[in-house]
Amino acid sequence: MSENILEMSHEDTGLGKIEIAPEVIEVIAGIAASEVEGVAQMRGNFASGVVERLGKKNHGKGVKVELAEDGIKVDVYCVMKFGVSIPTVAQKIQDNIRQALLNMTALEAQEVNIHVVGITFENQKNELEIDQEL
Repeated sequence: MSENILEMSHEDTGLGKIEIAPEVIEVIAGIAASEVEGVAQMRGNFASGVVERLGKKNHGKGVKVELAEDGIKVDVYCVMKFGVSIPTVAQKIQDNIRQALLNMTALEAQEVNIHVVGITFENQKNELEIDQEL
């Protein structure tokens, strides 16, 4: 397995090989996580925030993918809505990401780690953030 590209091992059809960039997995995981009810937003790094301010949507924001010999490790950083069951929402995020990756890439994630970095209140514009900026 390469550091930058994930090669899929399928039967050799003579047509060539299939490679998936880690950024593709980040986008799939980011969209799958943000679809879960209870997730207020994904929390990315400084660069992704600048990109979004310039008008480009960054679907991989808040997702870090690590390709290792033992499989794919996905770390998701998100802000939850106040009042939701964090363990339940986190489990739904894990399930949704695993299913999306399996359906779209035929790959199984070895780990899907959820990091709750804040809580947002619907009736307030302020966020209560746990001191953990990426």
